[in-house]
Amino acid sequence: MKKILSLFLCCLMVLTLMGCGGSNGDDITTYTYSSELDIKNLDSSDADDGCSLKAIHAVIDGLTKTDKKGNIVNAVAKSEELSEDGLTHTYKLRKDVKWTNGDPVTAHDFVYAWQRIFRKKRSYYYMFADGIASIEGAQELSDKIDAGEELTDDDLNSMGVKAIDDYTLEVKTTVRVSFFDELMAFPCFFPINEKFAEKQGNKYGKSAKTILGNGAFTMTNWELGSVAEFEKNESYYDQKHVKLNKLVMKLVQEPKVAAQSFEAGETDYAPINSDLVDKYKDDEAFKQVYDGFLFYISVNFQNSDLANLNVRKAISLAINRKDLCENVLKDGSQVAKGFIPSGLATSPCGVDFRKDSGDFTFYDKAQAQDLLNEGLKELGKSEITLRITYGTDKSPMDVFATYLQNALSKLNGIKIEMVATTKQDRIYNKQKNGDYDLATTRWGPDYGDPTTCLTIALSTNSSNYGKWSNSEYDQLVGQVGVESNVTKHWQKMKDAEKILLDDYAYIPVFEKGAATLQTPKVKNLVIKPCRTISFEYVEKTE
Repeated sequence: MKKILSLFLCCLMVLTLMGCGGSNGDDITTYTYSSELDIKNLDSSDADDGCSLKAIHAVIDGLTKTDKKGNIVNAVAKSEELSEDGLTHTYKLRKDVKWTNGDPVTAHDFVYAWQRIFRKKRSYYYMFADGIASIEGAQELSDKIDAGEELTDDDLNSMGVKAIDDYTLEVKTTVRVSFFDELMAFPCFFPINEKFAEKQGNKYGKSAKTILGNGAFTMTNWELGSVAEFEKNESYYDQKHVKLNKLVMKLVQEPKVAAQSFEAGETDYAPINSDLVDKYKDDEAFKQVYDGFLFYISVNFQNSDLANLNVRKAISLAINRKDLCENVLKDGSQVAKGFIPSGLATSPCGVDFRKDSGDFTFYDKAQAQDLLNEGLKELGKSEITLRITYGTDKSPMDVFATYLQNALSKLNGIKIEMVATTKQDRIYNKQKNGDYDLATTRWGPDYGDPTTCLTIALSTNSSNYGKWSNSEYDQLVGQVGVESNVTKHWQKMKDAEKILLDDYAYIPVFEKGAATLQTPKVKNLVIKPCRTISFEYVEKTE
């Protein structure tokens, strides 16, 4: 009898354990998402990494957002009226949108947030200027910041954003911006509660207690490098779409660990790398996702060897991009044929930019060697040494860097040295300070227009770490920003990309796919290129 009772208790314990945990058993109200990266910052004025942006989207809504199909729809904005000339956007705000402390979200919250970016000289001020949002007065403010000048209240108030009343926001632009509504769904254009932010000071957005949201979820816990937890915002104005009670983000999970967590039923979404693709590719849970990131080589033009055009051409031609994508990455990545990713934008005639602009990348090892030989001759050298700097904490950067090393090592006259570090150190220390030769890096479009990529190469852009400079290019991209004729606007962007890539200012390699494991019983996870992931509509079925 005791043995039977003991066996019964053991079985009961097993069943109890099976019903516990984040995504195990019958818990259909909790969704767990694994990420290779950490959340760095929840301040929408300068958060610039994908993981942080996902978290921000979970807790804050802007004027617009994505629906469950990935289309841009109104969010805090109830309606928008556009003037006949396309230069004045008048937004009527919903009156039922509240911050989680009970304060109403008003037009003043948008004015404060946008001016705050300029006041604090945060990294996104360029997004408001000509060529992108083209908000009236923003270019002049950007020029003053670039010149090292301090901005006054009068300067800030000269920008074309005004609260007509608590629930009416007026935004004036210098040109018609066809993708303006999409821009408004990007976090740097989100509102911020002034009273709360000023009270938190420099701590704003640095912890779960120092972020105030108005979105579908409320952050309840955030442990750096470990986990972030969110609960459904019961006061959310659009909560009829929110089926989850809890969202969990597991942070800094290596692909192998994430896959093990998935198999154990502890996570619903696991990013995996190329080493694991063959193991899972026939599994029902395996899904390839096109995420819109362009992986490319940043070239340091302060290196006299790389300032030689033939050397840069040789590097590009030495890379067999098709082999890298199909036989090494195996995650749905595709060859980058230019600096503007495919699927980003279509012409006035409905043609994809990448197809319309043509191909700029090719593989030809023999020609690469000939070009390198010519470059070495021009430099008066028999061999050059180049460092490849890469981050090891985000796949597939290490795979990318290793493949590049092997490709270049096959050329006679190049010696390669590998510099492994973290993503943060690569960008904000080595690249920012010019301490690199070649860096494997990536760029995720902030919005669906080629300017999101083209502006990186402007000589005045702080992200132009390689210091490539071309006055014709700068002038042309500047013209793009003020060109109201859509056909001429499109052609100028094509001309700008050609200048950029004919000079091999950057070397595009591949457009990233993502190999993932996703719980088959989950639906409505919104993943769209040029948009962040939206958890708002996620639903788990029995």
